[in-house]
Amino acid sequence: MLDTHRLRIFRSVVASGSVQAAAANLGYTPSAVSQHVTALQRETGLVLFERAGRGLRATAAGLLLAEQADAILDRIGEAEAVVADLRAGRTGALSLSYFASVGAAWLPRVVRRLIGEFPGVRLDLALREWLPDDPAERSDVQVAVERPDFVPGPGFTAHHLLDDPYLVVLPEGHALAGRAEVELAELATERWVDNDFARGWCRRNLVEACTAAGFRPPFHVEAHDYPTALAFVAAGIGITVLPELGAINLPAGTRAVPVVQPVPVRSILAVVRDAVAHTPPVLAACAELRALAGESLLRSSSSPLSTQALDL
Repeated sequence: MLDTHRLRIFRSVVASGSVQAAAANLGYTPSAVSQHVTALQRETGLVLFERAGRGLRATAAGLLLAEQADAILDRIGEAEAVVADLRAGRTGALSLSYFASVGAAWLPRVVRRLIGEFPGVRLDLALREWLPDDPAERSDVQVAVERPDFVPGPGFTAHHLLDDPYLVVLPEGHALAGRAEVELAELATERWVDNDFARGWCRRNLVEACTAAGFRPPFHVEAHDYPTALAFVAAGIGITVLPELGAINLPAGTRAVPVVQPVPVRSILAVVRDAVAHTPPVLAACAELRALAGESLLRSSSSPLSTQALDL
C-alpha cells in the first residue's frame, strides 16, 4: 500500500528536480527526503529517478507515478475538505422527525435557522408520531412525546423540552367557555370530538386522566387531526380536549380553557443521537427547540398549569 506522505515528498522532488530543493520547500532535511524516496522505490519495486547533472530527473515510470500521485493527492485534499466541512456543519445531512402539532408550531423556525446557517446541509424531515424501537430507524433528532421518565436506550440521549398541559376547546357560546378552568369530570356528559386517529400516546394519556376522574371520554365524532377537530368545535358539533401546543391557532368562535383534577400533561422531548450530538447543525436545532419551548412557557406563564422547561 502506498504511503500518501511519501507520495507528497516524491511529487515535490519531481517538481523541484532535486532532493535539496524539495527539502528546502518542505522544511525537511535532505537526508529525510532521500530516505522517503528510497523507501518509495523499494515499496514499488521501480526506479523512479535518474541522475541529471547535479539534480535528478524522473524516469518514465516516475513520471507516470507522479501523474497518478497528483490525482491521488487531489482526491485526498477533497476528502480532507469534506471532513473539515462536516466538522463545521457546512455539508452533510441531518435527519429530523417530529409529531404533527409540534410540526406546525415549531418546525418552520427550526428549519429556517438550519437552512440559513447551514445551506449545504441536506435536511431529511419525517412526520413520526412515535419513536421507533429499532435505533437504526431513528432520526438524528426526534421531537417526541413520551413519559417524563422515558429512557431512549444506548446511543441516544433524551432532553426534556416542555411539559404541555391539556385544554378543552369549546364553542364560545358554551356554558363553560367563560370559566378560568374546568374540572375534567364536568366534561363527562359532553359530546366529545376525538382528535387522534392514530390512537397514540397523547390520546392514551388523556383517556387515563379521564379514567382517574371517573369516566371514559364519550367520543361521538372522530377527526384525524387537531385542526379538523377544532373546526368541528367551531361548527358547534362538540368539544375536544387536546394539548396546549395543539391549540395555538384556534378558529374563530371557539374558546380554550385549562382542564384540572387531574391535569393531563404530555412531556415533549428531543431525542438526540449521541454520535452527532455535538455537530453544529444538531446544536443549532436543539438551541432553537429550546428557545421555542421557552416561548411556549412565556405564553402560558399566567396559567397555573405552566411548568419549567429544562435546558438541553
